[in-house]
Amino acid sequence: MAHVLVTGASGFLAQHLILQLLASGHSVRGTLRSMKRADEVRSVLAKFDPRAKDIAFVEADLSSDAGWDDAVLNCDFVQHVASPFPATHPKDEMELIRPARDGALRVLKAAKAAGVKRVVMTSSMAAIAYGHGDDRAEVSDETMWSNPDGPDNTPYTKSKTVAERAAWDYVNGEGQGLELVTINPTGIMGPALSADVSTSLEIPIRLLNGKTPGLPRLGFSFVDVRDVAECHVKAMEIPEAAGERFLATEGFLWFSEAAAILRKAFPAYDKKIPKRNLPDWVLKMMAKFQPVYQQTVTELGRTRKASNAKASRVLGVKFRTAEEALIASARSLIDLKVV
Repeated sequence: MAHVLVTGASGFLAQHLILQLLASGHSVRGTLRSMKRADEVRSVLAKFDPRAKDIAFVEADLSSDAGWDDAVLNCDFVQHVASPFPATHPKDEMELIRPARDGALRVLKAAKAAGVKRVVMTSSMAAIAYGHGDDRAEVSDETMWSNPDGPDNTPYTKSKTVAERAAWDYVNGEGQGLELVTINPTGIMGPALSADVSTSLEIPIRLLNGKTPGLPRLGFSFVDVRDVAECHVKAMEIPEAAGERFLATEGFLWFSEAAAILRKAFPAYDKKIPKRNLPDWVLKMMAKFQPVYQQTVTELGRTRKASNAKASRVLGVKFRTAEEALIASARSLIDLKVV
């Protein structure tokens, strides 16, 4: 049994990760930006594993030094999952970049000082496949890096690239001796554990709630949250994972394909799920008035595919299909009465 800190414990991925760590016999501590949420998070998790009711939490924020030394105290491993992931563009991109980068360094420095063996950090495909415009690779892998100064970036993609670069620079320099592994997921789908749903489930929500006027020429690579959580656990436990990056991904789906999958799986929602295509100019117009669409305009007509070969080979993860992940998302949203 290892003692593991999970940062951002109220998040979608972090909660699935906590459940898998408990199931694997590990002891878990979590961080929260506010202790006011501690009982709520314990309650959600305890519905799936009664051991969760005994989880201890520490208040710690990515933008402050306070709390991090206490958070990592006596921990063998740190799972650094916390990172800002907004539904809309911030007015200033540094509102995202600064806490992502500085927060990662705070966690790493506290872990190093406390004698933590290894940090597993949640990065993103955003740190691999962006900023190269039409020169991007047809299928991305872990050897590639996004160019934060290039085209087709958003504040979010920049924040993930800058934060991961800073993390590797730290462990290869001042923090030498601390092991680091990064997990780089694509769009995370899968079952929500509560009605306090993640920004990453915005796509199935909008397809099911009848508020999307049509199907934009957009597509995304998806992965199931349960498989991303498993990647984190295996990256912590497997010695050979140290010093490596792992893409967590399964398949690419266009909006039109996702809509067809949901329509077939949930015929009661047939009238709400859009059927007609949405012209590019309409989405661009909507983005001017509805901030939620701003981050998607640069993706019109683009395919971004990635390989999970390394995670499958080294970590032994058998990924669920993108279709399974999407259906699991939708089923949970319906059961929780989110849609």
